[in-house]
Amino acid sequence: MEEEIRPIPSSKPKKNVIALASLCLMSAVIGGLTTVAAVPYIYPTNISSPTQTTASGFTQVSNVTAPETNFPVAQIAKDVGPAVVGVSNSQTSRGFSGNSGLQQAGNGSGFIVNAEKGYIVTNNHVIEGAQKITVSLSDGRTLDAKLIGADPRTDLAVLQISDTTNLTAVELGDSSVVEVGESVIAIGNPVGDEFARSVTTGVISATNRALNLQGVEAHNLIQTDAAINPGNSGGPLVNYQGQVIGINSVKYAATGFEGMGFAIPISDALPTINQLIKSGVAKHPALLVSTDDQYNSYATINNKPQGAYIASVLPNGPASKAGIKNGDVITMVNDVKVEDPSDLIRELYKNNVGDKVTITYIRDERTQQVEVILGELAST
Repeated sequence: MEEEIRPIPSSKPKKNVIALASLCLMSAVIGGLTTVAAVPYIYPTNISSPTQTTASGFTQVSNVTAPETNFPVAQIAKDVGPAVVGVSNSQTSRGFSGNSGLQQAGNGSGFIVNAEKGYIVTNNHVIEGAQKITVSLSDGRTLDAKLIGADPRTDLAVLQISDTTNLTAVELGDSSVVEVGESVIAIGNPVGDEFARSVTTGVISATNRALNLQGVEAHNLIQTDAAINPGNSGGPLVNYQGQVIGINSVKYAATGFEGMGFAIPISDALPTINQLIKSGVAKHPALLVSTDDQYNSYATINNKPQGAYIASVLPNGPASKAGIKNGDVITMVNDVKVEDPSDLIRELYKNNVGDKVTITYIRDERTQQVEVILGELAST
């Protein structure tokens, strides 16, 4: 059985400053001369020998390294940068001469989550349709990568490289505790290897954002103003403890908008990542129904309850077996309010395949409840 990827706890850097101040008063009665000397000294604890004598006899001042906490971004870039990789997607393309061959169809980023086994996490859209995947490492190596598994519904993919020599893995944080205004760092390969492992900084602008990724509604995304550009997709969003808290996935590129990038929270991504590593397929809990996004506008105009309007029900699926029908409007999952299809998916994904949930819905202006055993929706 494959070992699961888990968040690695790490402590925050400590500040050590030792200050020593001395004041000396010396007086000589003989001769009537009084000398007062005050000499302050500050000794950083991490400096043992600021000077050294060269072979030529000259005294050379050594470069004094500032404490890590003075330049956290620089230190984090050094620690996390080696774990960030470039990902190249090659597909067959027919040239003007009629000859066909593999050509680079796109590129993105990724990061190593298991150095011993060579596992790399990236976005599904980075490698989608690839006939050959290569990754470029921080030490200059370019290696072929094997696709372990991909899940379009969460826009996640796991790759593996066979040569694990001198690999460095990231540390994973807990994205459920991030706060708006918290400083973050994005590391990736915008435009490709030419700008590999570029570092940009910003803050968490918002949490729990909903956005359409690859035609699928994504929820609970982290919004950041750290610059995210084409090629950054799949790279890590890192907090100031050097822990990955998100997977950079998309930039809001509408005219007039700047500083709106979005990342998949790492805590939400981990269950899918571990499923892909273990079986190559991700399975999600589902009612096996389809919904109509246009209902909510209709409900607002006609003073109807907000909810997830059921457009169709898969025969013999979980919802069908529980008696849910076309035209029902789901308003709650367990004790959590549902106001649109996005809310429904988010609440269902909090559960596992086979879990029993209570669904509250409206039919013919009457509120009803039913228990449903969640079915399975597998990645394709």
